[in-house]
Amino acid sequence: MFTEYIKKLSAVQKLTPEEEGALWCAYKEHGDETARQRIIECYQPLVFREVSPYRSLPAVMDAVQEGTVGLIEAVEHYDPARNVAFSLYAVHRVRGRIMDFLRREGNVDLPCLESETETPETAKEMLVDEQPSVAELAEHHALLGVLDAAMQRLPVQERLVLEGVTIGGARAQTMAETLGVTPAHIYRLQQHGIRRIRGMLSRFMQHWQN
Repeated sequence: MFTEYIKKLSAVQKLTPEEEGALWCAYKEHGDETARQRIIECYQPLVFREVSPYRSLPAVMDAVQEGTVGLIEAVEHYDPARNVAFSLYAVHRVRGRIMDFLRREGNVDLPCLESETETPETAKEMLVDEQPSVAELAEHHALLGVLDAAMQRLPVQERLVLEGVTIGGARAQTMAETLGVTPAHIYRLQQHGIRRIRGMLSRFMQHWQN
């Protein structure tokens, strides 16, 4: 089945910026479900890219389905008016869905994605101040749920930088060009966002202890 999936992907044609813009307009402004489906189909290669390292697993097609669910969620929540590349926005949800599924299946541990920062911390270390009590206070999925809720409360640009650079692995230069700012500003947004996330998680853990 995975081989058939790859064959279908080979027939997917990349959208031009004009074509994609027209599709987003048709879907978001007029509720065109055909446009929505076309966007999902054209971004299936993004799902494949995230699943590809696990192609040898027996449940790889289930992972593809989970990644596609993440893609659909991204399509439904994406706001083209923010002028952020959809691929940068979507990769976080797609990767999260896939990793969540593989972790439930016991096939893989959640990776600590390296980010472009001045210190060699991983994304997990940056977003969560790891202490021995964390594992005792919250089960993994509860903590992830709180982290996701905290991300949604960030200012838009800080959230996009954390999703795109810290978690999604995009280059700071690429994100800077997308948002029309300097790489230095991207790092400042990243640092501010991380501090906010840590503060929110700290309050959550204090509440849990009480």
